[in-house]
Amino acid sequence: MSPLKRTTRLGSGAAGVLAAALALSMTGAAQASAVDLNNARNAGFESGLTNWTCSAGSGTTVSSPAHAGAAALKATPAGQDNARCAQTVAVKPNSTYTLSAWVQGGYTYLGVTGTGTTDVSTWTPDSASWKQLSTTFTTGASTTSVSVYTHGWYGQAAYYADDVSVYGPDGGGGGDPAPTVPGAPVGLAVSGTTSSSVSLSWNAVSGATGYSVYRGGTKVTAVTGTSATVTGLAASTSYSFQVTATNAAGESVKSTAVTGTTTAVGTGGGTVPKHAVTGYWQNFNNGATVQKISAVSSQYDIIAVAFADATTTPGAVTFNLDSAGLGGYTVDQFKADIKAKQAAGKKVIVSVGGQNGTVSVSDPTSATNFANSVYSLMQTYGFDGVDIDLENGLNATYMSQALRSLSSKAGSGLVLTMAPQTIDMQSTSNGYFQTALNVKDILTVVNMQYYNSGSMLGCDGKVYSQGSVDFLTALACIQLEGGLDPSQVGLGLPASTSGAGSGYVSPTVVNNALDCLTKGTGCGSFKPSKTYPALRGAMTWSTNWDASAGNAWSAAVGPHVHGLP
Repeated sequence: MSPLKRTTRLGSGAAGVLAAALALSMTGAAQASAVDLNNARNAGFESGLTNWTCSAGSGTTVSSPAHAGAAALKATPAGQDNARCAQTVAVKPNSTYTLSAWVQGGYTYLGVTGTGTTDVSTWTPDSASWKQLSTTFTTGASTTSVSVYTHGWYGQAAYYADDVSVYGPDGGGGGDPAPTVPGAPVGLAVSGTTSSSVSLSWNAVSGATGYSVYRGGTKVTAVTGTSATVTGLAASTSYSFQVTATNAAGESVKSTAVTGTTTAVGTGGGTVPKHAVTGYWQNFNNGATVQKISAVSSQYDIIAVAFADATTTPGAVTFNLDSAGLGGYTVDQFKADIKAKQAAGKKVIVSVGGQNGTVSVSDPTSATNFANSVYSLMQTYGFDGVDIDLENGLNATYMSQALRSLSSKAGSGLVLTMAPQTIDMQSTSNGYFQTALNVKDILTVVNMQYYNSGSMLGCDGKVYSQGSVDFLTALACIQLEGGLDPSQVGLGLPASTSGAGSGYVSPTVVNNALDCLTKGTGCGSFKPSKTYPALRGAMTWSTNWDASAGNAWSAAVGPHVHGLP
């Protein structure tokens, strides 16, 4: 969150490739004859890197994330190496094969050489969730083997690959053995609860490609990973859950049952209005209206002070009021204005991060330092809580630990908000999304930034361009279906065209999206499968840019939010 946000755009070419990959993932490869098989060996990396060779030692296998089974390939580009991992696959001459793989992470390429005809490849930009790449090739008259490969791109993040397939006539080299029905999952446990959901986790089962979750003996959802969140539950109610493992051979018997009990309504997350407006207040002068806290429009229910600063102590943060840049605004005036807003029923919190804010919470010590330092700021300035706006990644394990430690110090009145970028909430496997789910019993609201992002996937698997009602509703749907309570979901938008590099929409569009999600009216081409009347509301960057435009954003969106059902 800053005057100019870091932009993540998909160009027209990349968006086209993404759309093509999505289409392939939904329709599947062309039908093949009964004698066809997967000619790749160790296609799911369940036997480590057996049959695979990775350049410059760039490859390893990991247990998470895995598309199916218990392992996947992780390959990391470095320097002049693009992390190429290849396998020689036996094929038949004059034959057509479908090459596919599931990939995640950084830029990822899938291809084949040595076909004897035309070598082919396909690729995808960085992806926060698993997606399938697929292409076809034909072998030459004397071709009996080809080299199948994946690779990343120079200077980009590590990529993951799993379930590689070279599907077509038997080349005589053999493939992986046919699957057998997997065993029942063990280790099923309740990992979190809210007033309307129960989160579950379990151990991976060898040979499984998916899992089914049962509530009271009835199947309620199916997932590919080893965790799931069951939503739509009643508050203060106990439910019994079991899980089965599945693959092409069938479904296992059910696991041992566990009981999960939902919390009472309104536990944790601070006391804020049912429908609330959040605004970021700038502790700096970047051309927007310079404000004192006292001048922030009364339409804002939560004021996030931007930003706390990192210190030389790992994980610790501090806050330094920019008195000079704010026209001589003193610390005493600042504190007094916070108290006055609180007396008027508002919450004032400190935001950590922004585009240039790098705070690393990556081990138990830094988690403790983060919690202690934020609590100290709350005591010093009277802040009601903290906002997490880290745009350079976060460690879900230790940030969750830090926030729980902070909650134990601050108590149930802690206001905890988050402002992830769109890419951070595309999948529950992302660190930001994981953190939100880990602490959802103390979480107030996630105000995802629906700007500076370019095109993104909606919950229906379609690609949407920013700046439309569909973009807001279809992306919010991912969070609503991914385990967050509707009261923990807010829509984050710029207050004016000056507030972000791209993605500004008029307040009318914001209000239409709010109506679509809460009442089923005002929708575009995308309409959610159900309504979410408890949706928390909206957020903007920033109260200062809003003031520069005559408070037009808050004057239009504020009353609309407060009037939601």
